[in-house]
Amino acid sequence: MASILSNFGGMIQSVGASWMMTSLASSPQMVALVQASTALPFMLLALFAGAVADNLDRRKVMLASQFFMLAISTMLTLFAWQGWLSPWLLLIFTFLIGCGMAMNGPAWQASVGDVVPRAQLARAVALNSMGFNIARSLGPAIGGAIVAAAGAAAAFLMNTLSYFGLITVLLRWKPPATEKRLPREGLLVAIEAGLRYVAMSPHLRMVMGRAMSFGLAANAAPALMPLVARDLVGGGPVTYGILFGAFGVGAVIGGLSSGRLRNRLATEGIIRLASLSLAIGTAVTALSPNIAVTAGALMIAGASWVLALSTFNITIQLASPRWVVARALSVYQMTAFGGMAFGAWLLGVIADDHGVSAALLAGALVQAAVMLIGFLSPLPQAEDLNLDPISQWTEPETAVPLEPRSGPVVITLEYRIEPGNIVPFLAAMTERRRIRRRDGAHGWTLLRDLHDPELWIERYHVATWLDYVRHNQRRTHADAENIAALHALQKPGEPMRVHRMIERQTDSLPSSRRDDPITPGGLISDPAQST
Repeated sequence: MASILSNFGGMIQSVGASWMMTSLASSPQMVALVQASTALPFMLLALFAGAVADNLDRRKVMLASQFFMLAISTMLTLFAWQGWLSPWLLLIFTFLIGCGMAMNGPAWQASVGDVVPRAQLARAVALNSMGFNIARSLGPAIGGAIVAAAGAAAAFLMNTLSYFGLITVLLRWKPPATEKRLPREGLLVAIEAGLRYVAMSPHLRMVMGRAMSFGLAANAAPALMPLVARDLVGGGPVTYGILFGAFGVGAVIGGLSSGRLRNRLATEGIIRLASLSLAIGTAVTALSPNIAVTAGALMIAGASWVLALSTFNITIQLASPRWVVARALSVYQMTAFGGMAFGAWLLGVIADDHGVSAALLAGALVQAAVMLIGFLSPLPQAEDLNLDPISQWTEPETAVPLEPRSGPVVITLEYRIEPGNIVPFLAAMTERRRIRRRDGAHGWTLLRDLHDPELWIERYHVATWLDYVRHNQRRTHADAENIAALHALQKPGEPMRVHRMIERQTDSLPSSRRDDPITPGGLISDPAQST
């Protein structure tokens, strides 16, 4: 309820900002930049926000974001009331509010998976989206009425007040404590790990690419809606609110139909349907001078918009393990909203040069092309993946004393493979290489002994012993098939041998002497042990 109230404030603020820009600047490009300035922070801050959400207390991250947006919204209200706003100053304020939303987003979305079991995740994400779109359906109409009656400053004030409910709930919410077995990763290390995981996960890469291409034209109707209301339909702020409300009503319909469609269609089928419907709705909006027809077309566009974005969101969450889910969501937001921001700017340029109708038709054409991409590169069915940790690996005892930051650590695994199993072994090792690199291994190589042709050695290294522990605790049930395949290919009666080694330096020896000292840099102090 608090989230819906906050979303109402955001929708009312969006209406006020977009309509105020029509009075501050006559250029369609400047009006479209209001939407772009809100979407751009999701691209710029996504990686940082995801790393923060995965490594810090998500409740505190959300509270900090809400307080930041409250402060910026208060300043925006004051500036609007005093008449101090200029077009670029309005864009700066909307950009800063977008920064707060970008920091809040990954923590908020990842917390859904912390509250409900995996089997209910798709419905929970759809419910979360539906709550947002209830506000989207009514908020713009309310915002248009407020702007018409009291001006944009009153709309900004309503948004400022809307933060208090969610802040109060977050202050009172006490999520169950989760045991942290390992220390937090540094932010730069966490960002690198998140990017590496996405880059080495084919399912996630495919979803990111489709989300970006969808986003290029998805924002056509919302970004240009003030101009649709003013120029194509010939109305004012109330008309704008009605049209935006129609878009939101369609979004609620899309959210309500999401569950049924997921039971009947595969993920790719839903995205194709959403892309085609959005293209049709956008094209009709471009050609219609009638408010009723335009509102109907925008309902179709709104349903398609939320159906596609919620499906992308669900697929990302189901295709990501919990340790990296906020970072995966942040990369998704970066690609989807980056596409939206660029698309909104590009459509504004087209509208400047060729008119609003031409820009909307261009967006519809791009969306139709996005639908055709699905025939060449269909999206995965992520519900079948089990990404829960295997939890069978335990940290081994070592004869040489180690600290968590001791390293670099080199790992070798010896396999004995009979000649008839070499081809399937190499195929399994191709997948093994991807999994190792995805989970943080570096310098992965596969070696074959020249004097013993049955002996194969897998070798990789990690920076520290702590990284080695993290690497092994990231194995999931989805990886178990590859592990089982390698064990099955091992020569019967021959154990798989694992060697864990630390690199040693011989060119810089400390003066102190111990029996077998190991320092974080991997130095030794006894020259006799340098052999």
